[in-house]
Amino acid sequence: MTYDSAVHPAPSGHDHIFLGDNHERNERRTWFVIVLTATMMVAEIAAGTVFGSMALVADGWHMSTHAAAMLIAALAYLFARKNARNPRFTFGTGKLGDLAAFASAVILALIALLIGWESFLRLASPVPISFPQAISVAVIGLAVNLVCAWLLRDDPSHHGHGHHHDHDQPHHNDRHHAHGRDNNLRAAYLHVLADALTSVLAIVALLAAGVYGWLWLDPAMGIVGALVIARWSWGLIHAAGGVLVDYVPADEDLPEEIRSAIEVEGDIIIDLHVWQLGPGHHGAIVSVVSDNPKAPSLYRAKLAHIHDLSHVTVEVEASA
Repeated sequence: MTYDSAVHPAPSGHDHIFLGDNHERNERRTWFVIVLTATMMVAEIAAGTVFGSMALVADGWHMSTHAAAMLIAALAYLFARKNARNPRFTFGTGKLGDLAAFASAVILALIALLIGWESFLRLASPVPISFPQAISVAVIGLAVNLVCAWLLRDDPSHHGHGHHHDHDQPHHNDRHHAHGRDNNLRAAYLHVLADALTSVLAIVALLAAGVYGWLWLDPAMGIVGALVIARWSWGLIHAAGGVLVDYVPADEDLPEEIRSAIEVEGDIIIDLHVWQLGPGHHGAIVSVVSDNPKAPSLYRAKLAHIHDLSHVTVEVEASA
């Protein structure tokens, strides 16, 4: 006996929308941050060109790389929402955010590499610095980045009923389901945070260099910032890449929850597959062998308390 929610939908019908709880809110905020960043970018490049400031021009083009990376996140939100009901996406479009996050993480790693390389060159060959102007640019950039970071923060208290299923799956009722990390939002947030970090380090270095004449501190702080950004990038690559290849993290207890709920009264799970469908949504294929096999609906009922479980296929066989 087998129940597959994708092949045999319940009478009420069902879809495969596995987007995050605050998908549309996150999409709107990402677009707003892009507009804010792009405006600041254009202003810095224009002002730098008019006033002959390479510091302004360089910071403007640096912001453009982050704006481009955040555009990837925004377009992923848009595409996932527009195609949420597209039957060509067998398990929905929930993973598109992780695909975008992976691409953004790679861009973040390249930005860290470029910052590190430029800092190394300046450490080897120091250049004159216009301290008042450079500090003012860094302060303005920091203020913009702090506003953007506030907009892109992932606040668990705002997570609510983002689930769109209508069929009799384990948690398709009025209960809150657990919040899953939105790696796409995390990618945009890290790009803004990287900009903020470089601004903070630049302010500290420029103030110290201006007071004590330590010109080497500015590029040294750049190298420190590059290493920190590279570390963030690796963490995001690991998290988003794991979702893309259906890797179950060591701290994920969903398989154990399923086994503890099913393996009672002589029922044994002989095959179990669990994977992430989108932020806060997981799918599972459960093969059960029993001396006293029951209807698949009874096994699904045993999984009703697992809020992260959004799509289940249950196969039941009698013991040989």
